[in-house]
Amino acid sequence: MRKLFCHILILVTTLAYAQKPEKLSSSEIYSEIEKLNFLGSVLYIAAHPDDENTRLISYFSNELNARTAYLSLTRGDGGQNLIGPQLRELLGVIRTQELLAARKIDGGEQFFTRANDFGYSKTPEETLSIWNEEEVLKDVVRAVRKFKPDVIINRFDANSAGETHGHHTSSAILSSRAFDLAGEKDKFPQLAEELGTWQPKKLFFNTSPWFYESQEAFDAADKSGFVTFDTGVYFPLMGMSNTEIASLSRSQHQSQGFGSTGTRGSAAEYIQLLKGDHPMNNNDVFHGINTEWSRIKGGKEIGKLLQKVQENFDFKDPAASVPQLVNAYQLILKLEDQHWKKVKSQQIKDIIAASLGLYLEAITGSPLATPGEVIKLDLEAINRSDINAELVAVKIFPVEKNLPVDLSLANNTPCLNSVEYKIPKKVDFTSPYWLNEPGSLGMYKVENSENIGLPETPRELKAEFRIRINGVEIPFQRELKYKYNDPVTGETYLPFEIVPALSVTTEADVLVFADNAPKTIPVTIKAMKDGISGTLFPGKLNGWKITPEKHLFDSLQKGEEKTFYFEVFPPEAQDTYIFHPVAQVAGEKYDKTVMQMAYSHIPLQTLVLPNETRLVKLDIQKRGNLIGYIQGAGDAVPQGLLQMGYEVENIDLENISAGALEKFDAVVIGIRAYNTLDILKYKQPALFEYVNRGGNLVIQYNTSRGLVTDELAPYNLKLSRDRVTDEHSKITFLAPDHPVLHYPNKITAKDFEGWVQERGLYFPDEWAKEFTPILAMNDKGETPKKGSLLIAPYGKGNYIYTGLSFFREFPAGVPGAFRLFANILSLGKETPSAATNNSK
Repeated sequence: MRKLFCHILILVTTLAYAQKPEKLSSSEIYSEIEKLNFLGSVLYIAAHPDDENTRLISYFSNELNARTAYLSLTRGDGGQNLIGPQLRELLGVIRTQELLAARKIDGGEQFFTRANDFGYSKTPEETLSIWNEEEVLKDVVRAVRKFKPDVIINRFDANSAGETHGHHTSSAILSSRAFDLAGEKDKFPQLAEELGTWQPKKLFFNTSPWFYESQEAFDAADKSGFVTFDTGVYFPLMGMSNTEIASLSRSQHQSQGFGSTGTRGSAAEYIQLLKGDHPMNNNDVFHGINTEWSRIKGGKEIGKLLQKVQENFDFKDPAASVPQLVNAYQLILKLEDQHWKKVKSQQIKDIIAASLGLYLEAITGSPLATPGEVIKLDLEAINRSDINAELVAVKIFPVEKNLPVDLSLANNTPCLNSVEYKIPKKVDFTSPYWLNEPGSLGMYKVENSENIGLPETPRELKAEFRIRINGVEIPFQRELKYKYNDPVTGETYLPFEIVPALSVTTEADVLVFADNAPKTIPVTIKAMKDGISGTLFPGKLNGWKITPEKHLFDSLQKGEEKTFYFEVFPPEAQDTYIFHPVAQVAGEKYDKTVMQMAYSHIPLQTLVLPNETRLVKLDIQKRGNLIGYIQGAGDAVPQGLLQMGYEVENIDLENISAGALEKFDAVVIGIRAYNTLDILKYKQPALFEYVNRGGNLVIQYNTSRGLVTDELAPYNLKLSRDRVTDEHSKITFLAPDHPVLHYPNKITAKDFEGWVQERGLYFPDEWAKEFTPILAMNDKGETPKKGSLLIAPYGKGNYIYTGLSFFREFPAGVPGAFRLFANILSLGKETPSAATNNSK
């Protein structure tokens, strides 16, 4: 995992709004009352973040007022990141939060399974063999039994094997199976005992022209079995059309580059019935399903009462509805149906609080604390209405600290109090629960089954304000938060995090030794509470020499950092070793790093993760020294080049010219640069002239769609969607005598061992005769793909295009990837006899 440790005081000020408490307007309260009066639910199912149809989710939530959720089987860990360097698990955390931000806009809820997005998969068979098929199915059944949807909608077609991502098809296959099994008590019986069974009424497929050969084919299709929606409806209470809301929601997927411009006017969406009963040519998805309060025992009286609340709602005085809402709340608590009792009691409590202008918060004095620490809490309660309300008590959980208050909350008169609270010693860290234990390639390991499916780790520390309204006590829970005043943005909220007493951090995930010279590894420890003393050890040794044997530290205060240095001597032979420093404090071991990720569109993320550095001793030679790098969508290749012993200079594209590039031994262009940098289409002549004068130009992978220029190379070169997803795929050397396989390192099949996630992606499938294809590889059952590494001489230099996934292999410390890249950069620098005589 890429380490991005940052100081708590250095924060992005635009995070100010990420954690602000919601304060609903009258129109928003009215919309919530409409949803309170609707007892129907829809579950949308797909494979990844950004797969969901935000137009439909918003439509169901805001037009039909249905309880709507999106079940994403994965967290999108295997994708690319357009906003930063994080990949794999850290990218999954970002994309999880982007989904939560999207749901906050479109009104849906968010769930996941434990499936790990291991990267692109060509077939559902491959996907389900890498995932634990039965366990992921169990997670989907869990989601269905827990959410209890009347309607399930698949984003993808279960019969699309080989036509789209294997994850996509698998999501539809598992959804269809879960539809049949969720109602059977003998399937996953422990889940049935815990959650009960549930049989959804209808299963649909969200079809569109995209799933047909052409728009014409879709237009000609029989749509009598379709349910058709105009999702372009306008919401006067919101001042936006549904499609505008959907675009705002879609635009939260910033790491994937899915910014969307809002549209207005009609927008048709189609869902096709797969299972269940639905009348032909009927556009009411809930036809035949009772979505009123009368669907549950004891609900009819509640429905009548809330219908009057809706009809008589006073937009100028929402509090006028509170007495009737409190009466309805009491009736909801008497319901036998535990599912709707839980859902609707929370909904109505939120509406009561908003109608009163009830503001409740519990603010900590620091953004971070440790188990067993005593913290100060500032409590505030204010009723901004004429309704009689009393603050009866405040309880702090998980270990109850009961603060009897019994104070009348007069209109607009704040109740303020400060208390001390000791955090339990056994409280869990507030880190993503699915990263707590090592998982497998296809699955995350989750010890606490109650967390499975949740988008993020539940916050244990809460304040419960018990408010008496018209003689009825209602508990309102609020998570503890940290708040401070930023001189620029003003009131700023941050999550309150529980972390270990000591953070142990090494800067790099991978440290490469390109020769036998020792390297110094800095290890930074940071105290998360006062008075930390102990010893830092380098961990077990295995053929590597590390000095000194230990470092002592004494009386570190909260927030204080200290950096210690270990000198590492590599072995003679190529080898890898995991450097895992451990600190001992008062008999306790600390070996995890506390890191943070700050982006303006999601809350600040604090993670407690394993701290390991992979030490890689390479049997490697290189030629040349200075490399020019053009950053694309963000990758770790420049850091890898530095560790190989190269000097790396970021190139200023504005001032690029062939003459300015002549100082570089090679120029490397980062991943997806030709998808993201418009200026490159104007700089191609200068880059080609650099090659013509004797330079090596290395272009890494780009997607075939959205290129800023069709002239990627000085010769004909066409990208495709060809890829090889099996990282163990056999490699064939098509040009075994080519210098790139011999100088200065002898490349063999062994150099392709240990690759991660994939061999490569978006290989060219058409190229001019000037190019020499170097490698061939293929996934099972497919023809060999020969475009992963193409080299063409141009003038005095070499143009190289590669779709090999160096951007994944470098952070994973794959030795052969470094050796092959060194050869690519060294092209043209070999002696005449080097290709045959060099045996390195």
